[in-house]
Amino acid sequence: MAHLIRHKITNKLTNAAHTVSNKSQAKVSGVFARLGFQAATDEEGLGFADCDDLDYDYRQGMQMDVLQGEEEGGHMEGEGELDGDSHYQRDGTGRRPSSLKTGGSLDEDKPKITSWEAGWNVTNAIQGMFVLGLPYAILHGGYLGLFLIIFAAVVCCYTGKILIACLYEENEDGVKVRVRDSYVDIANACCAPRFPALGGHVVNVAQIIELVMTCILYVVVSGNLMYNSFPGFPVSQKAWSVVATVALLPCAFLKNLKAVSKFSLLCTLAHFVINILVVAYCLSRAREWAWEKVKFYIDVKKFPISIGIIVFSYTSQIFLPSLEGNMQNPSEFHCMMDWTHIAACVLKGLFALVAYLTWADATKEVITDNLPSTIRAVVNIFLVSKALLSYPLPFFAAVEVLEKSLFQDGGRALFPDCYGPGGQLKSWGLGLRIGLVVFTLLMAVFVPHFALLMGLTGSLTGAGLCFLLPSLFHLKLQWRNLLWHHVFFDVAIFVIGGICAISGFIHSIEGLIEAFRYNIHD
Repeated sequence: MAHLIRHKITNKLTNAAHTVSNKSQAKVSGVFARLGFQAATDEEGLGFADCDDLDYDYRQGMQMDVLQGEEEGGHMEGEGELDGDSHYQRDGTGRRPSSLKTGGSLDEDKPKITSWEAGWNVTNAIQGMFVLGLPYAILHGGYLGLFLIIFAAVVCCYTGKILIACLYEENEDGVKVRVRDSYVDIANACCAPRFPALGGHVVNVAQIIELVMTCILYVVVSGNLMYNSFPGFPVSQKAWSVVATVALLPCAFLKNLKAVSKFSLLCTLAHFVINILVVAYCLSRAREWAWEKVKFYIDVKKFPISIGIIVFSYTSQIFLPSLEGNMQNPSEFHCMMDWTHIAACVLKGLFALVAYLTWADATKEVITDNLPSTIRAVVNIFLVSKALLSYPLPFFAAVEVLEKSLFQDGGRALFPDCYGPGGQLKSWGLGLRIGLVVFTLLMAVFVPHFALLMGLTGSLTGAGLCFLLPSLFHLKLQWRNLLWHHVFFDVAIFVIGGICAISGFIHSIEGLIEAFRYNIHD
C-alpha cells in the first residue's frame, strides 16, 4: 500500500513539474484541432507533421493507465483517477477522462471533424504550391511522367489506408479497436519487443528531415521567384534568399501558431487562384501547344529526380493517423482518401500537361517563371507571400520535435530543458531556433535548385514515409489478416518504392554535389 501511495504522489509531482511546458504544447494542439482545415493548409501537411507529439498527453495517460493497472490489479474505487490518466479507446467504447491537465474536456480540446473537413486537410497537403514543379517533371519524363502522377496517387492512397489499418487490432470478440494513435506508435510496435523505441526514432528523424527540407524549399522558391520577378534589379537570387530569411527570423520567437494560422486559409485560396490563372493562360495558347514534344522517352539522368518531385507532391501520411482519429465517422476515411486522391491526380495531371504543352522544352523548375513579365511579378509576389507565411508551420513543427527529443524527453533528454520555470525560452533554446533558420538559409544559398532539393526530399523521406514504411508495417502488424493480393501489393510497393528512392536519392545527391561545387567556385 505504501508503494502505491508513493507511486501516486510521484505521478502528481511529475505532472505538476511539467504543467508549464504541457500547457504550451496543449495550446498548440488545441489550435491545430480547433482550426480544422485551417491548421492543415500548409500544402505538404507539415502543420500536422508533429501530430505524433500533439497526441503526447493522451499516450502518456494511456501508459500511466497500464502502469496503474499492472500494479493495482485494476482501478481502485473511491481513489479517483490519477492526473494524466486516459481511460479511453478511439472507437468510443471506453471511458473518457473528465478533464485534461490544461482544463476543459477532451471533446472541447479535440473536436471531431467531418469527412469533408478531413478531405480539405488532405487536399491542402497534396495540392500545395509544390505542384508548380510538376511540369518540370513532365519535361524529363514525357508520358511516363504523367503515368507516374497517376501511379503515385494510387499508391499513396493505398498506403494511407493500410497505415490507418495498422492503428487497429481485433479484440476477443473480433471487433477492431484502435490501440495506437500515431505513426511513431506504429513504428515502435513493429520494432517491439527487442527495440521498442527504434521505429519511433526512425520516423522522427525522417519527419525532421522532411520538415527542415521543406523550410529550405520555401526559402529557395522565395529567392527564385523574386529574382525572376525583377530581373532588372542588381540583386542576385542568393541575396533575395537572404532578404527572405531576415523576414523569417521572428519565427525563432514563436510560442504558438495562432497568429500564423489566421492567414493559412487566405494563402491557400490565393494559391488556387494562381493555379487557375496559370491554366487559363495556358489554355489561351492552346493553338500553339507542342504535342509532338510529349514523348515516351525519358532523361535517364534527370528522370529519377522527377520521381522524387512527384512523390513529394503526394506526401500526407505523417498526419493521417491524427486526422483519422479526429473524424466524427472514421468509417468514412477510405471514401475520403479515394475522392481526394482522384481529384489530386486529375488536377495535377492536367496542370502539369497543359503547362508543359505551352512551354515545352523551355519549361522551368518553377512554372510561374515562364509567365510573361507583365503578370509574372504579380503572381510571384503572391507566391512569395504564401511561401513566407507557410514557412512557420514546418519550422515550428521541426522545433517541437527537436525540443521534445533533445530537451524535454522526460528524464532521458540529452540536454537540459530549454524552458525556464515561468515558461520563458532559455538562451540555448533560442539559439537552436535561430540556428535552424540560419541553416535553412545556408542550404538555400549554396544549393539554390528547387527541383533538386524537392527531388531529394521526395526520394529520401517521401518514398520512405509514403511507400516503404507503410507497406512494411502493414506486413508486420497485419500479417495474419492479410489476403494474398494484399501481401503481393505490399511487397510490390516496397520493392518499387525502394528502387525509386535509391535511384532518385543517388541522382539528387550527384546533382546537389555538382551545384554545391559550382556555387563554391562562383
